[in-house]
Amino acid sequence: MNRLLLIIRYLWASPATALGLLMAAAALCLGATCRVADGVVEVAGGQLFRLFPLLPRIFHFEAITFGHVVIGLDHSLLAQLRTHEHVHVRQYERWGILLIPLYLGSSAVQRLRGRNPYLHNRFELEAFAKAATPPVGGQASAEKTDANA
Repeated sequence: MNRLLLIIRYLWASPATALGLLMAAAALCLGATCRVADGVVEVAGGQLFRLFPLLPRIFHFEAITFGHVVIGLDHSLLAQLRTHEHVHVRQYERWGILLIPLYLGSSAVQRLRGRNPYLHNRFELEAFAKAATPPVGGQASAEKTDANA
């Protein structure tokens, strides 16, 4: 029964995972490397860190999760953020592709309330609580407003 539940969770999250794999392929073309940790594909390194400052501020992130794929600036940072990002993986297993509009909606509500759309996003609050660590990296985390999709 546990194996069946695992398959169902992976299938439910698979549309977001497919999106993550497309982004991972682009990152790999930029020299990133791939690892698997606890059933989650982690992609980081290469030119990602150098290209990061070129993105508009709204897209600044240290790591971002799409289903069972996590893309980060470098692998040492992913190791620090692994527990937090794996909470987002569990959220995808719970909400499926719906997590993307739900995450964006939560950020929009926080923005309308005059709050930080990343730090006060209900999905981020859950990840911070379960990871028991504050966001790392200062400015990038404080300004993150993208979907953790």
